[in-house]
Amino acid sequence: MPDRGGPPVEVAPLHRGGELAGFVLIGRWPEDTLEWAQVLLLAVQVAAVPGMLPRGSTVFRVAEDLPGTQLPGAVGIVVAEGLLVGEQHLSPGRFADRTPAGLAVLHPPDSTVASVPEYRSASGCILLPGLPELGLDHRAAWVEADAQGHVTRLASKAMVDPLCDADTAALALLLVA
Repeated sequence: MPDRGGPPVEVAPLHRGGELAGFVLIGRWPEDTLEWAQVLLLAVQVAAVPGMLPRGSTVFRVAEDLPGTQLPGAVGIVVAEGLLVGEQHLSPGRFADRTPAGLAVLHPPDSTVASVPEYRSASGCILLPGLPELGLDHRAAWVEADAQGHVTRLASKAMVDPLCDADTAALALLLVA
């Protein structure tokens, strides 16, 4: 990630039972939506590896608490919370009691309609909720990439209307009571 005069944002994947369980943020928090898009890019590239998200589209919560994380310099964690769709999906309002710093969803290649068909891509979205009534806008980023590093989509946006995109709408639904 670009050097902003301080330590870089480093990202280390966490695995549990051979599956992706989350990521540890090391050094410092991403400062803006573009840095969060770069974190999401790394996450999507990991999700593109066959078998990393075998159960389907998975929701991840961004948190400052670090239970059981022993990495020096760790400042936060992006942890898998459950499935977006399916029999054991997360319920709407799941995060209404304590709004996380962000929610992300990663879609494995089998759940992604690749924008460039010759690449077997995974995709993802991160929603950084704001407080629009206080002038703090929602922000989001979207990525589509494969495990070899080919990026077929990378976008970030401030002043996001969560209802304008299926992923942001689904993540927003998890945040509302």
